[in-house]
Amino acid sequence: MPKIRTERRQCTKCRETKETQIALYLNLDDGETKIETGIGFFDHMLNSFAVHSGFALIVKCTGDLEVDGHHTVEDVGIVLGQAFANILGDRSGIARFGSAYVPMDEALGFCAVDISGRPYLVFDAPMPQPMCGSYDTALTVEFMRAFAMNAGITLHLKAMYGDNSHHITEALFKALAHALKQAVQETGSGTLSAKGVL
Repeated sequence: MPKIRTERRQCTKCRETKETQIALYLNLDDGETKIETGIGFFDHMLNSFAVHSGFALIVKCTGDLEVDGHHTVEDVGIVLGQAFANILGDRSGIARFGSAYVPMDEALGFCAVDISGRPYLVFDAPMPQPMCGSYDTALTVEFMRAFAMNAGITLHLKAMYGDNSHHITEALFKALAHALKQAVQETGSGTLSAKGVL
């Protein structure tokens, strides 16, 4: 793992099943990014997510791509979500909410997130083309669901419009990145909740 300038807000997670072997490092504040999943378009999306969020993200995944990309994409979502949950703990001292619109050529993606401890996904993004390279565009919702459920966040994603599945998917990943960047900003105060606890 890389040397970083901070010892805070970071996590290393590993997960091994009969379908995938994943090692993942996440730092919400600083560090490098390196993605290797065996699916070029998915690597591109995760790299865009890291760049636009400002998070350091290192992912090494070996999956059963001879079957298809489903297990790889879903399991990376699981491990990334677990890393977020581990870092954020009781979710105190952060902004909690974030939202973003991101255009990508003719497509416009929207994301709203609540780091609530209550996992939920609303996903409304029809994909005009079924494939982006070797990436099945139906897997975007599987990644987002796995991430939201394991991170313990409420996540709403919507493609406002768009004609190209590459552009739509990239707009959604970038919108997620910008929304999470807002939501994890440190406030120095307690839990943002009328109940006092999430």
